[in-house]
Amino acid sequence: MIDVYLLLGSNLGDRKKFLDEAISHIETDIAPVIKISPIYETQSWGKSDAPDYLNQVIYIQTNLSAQEILQKILNIELILGRRREEKWGSRTIDIDILFYGDDIINEPGLQIPHLELHKRRFTLEPLADIVPDLVHPVKNKTILQLKNELKDDLIVKKLYF
Repeated sequence: MIDVYLLLGSNLGDRKKFLDEAISHIETDIAPVIKISPIYETQSWGKSDAPDYLNQVIYIQTNLSAQEILQKILNIELILGRRREEKWGSRTIDIDILFYGDDIINEPGLQIPHLELHKRRFTLEPLADIVPDLVHPVKNKTILQLKNELKDDLIVKKLYF
């Protein structure tokens, strides 16, 4: 089984409902969720006039290939109303593969580890909640080290539901 970490994000509509529905689809179509981070509310990254996001990280184990996971994720996003109209545009749901084991994948449409995760507080905060000692296979630093070295000053706050 491969350890896989996914980042979920939503900034349109009932954001919490979209996160919950995405998790339900992931559990049905990909694998049961083993760990789930708290939910964080974060300022929009890359497009400052967009609504705030809810973000969380989930951990699953699967035998599916990274490409198979990607195809299933894209289908889940489509089912939940995701429209790809502009870069960093608002969305009902966004699901990113952060890590696929310690594999380094660089294919058209699929880069793992996610190329920007080490620069983004909205990714590292929830990731550090569930796996602070995971070592980034390219940066050779733990998630906690990467989080502590961040220069990203976007507001990211933990929510309690």
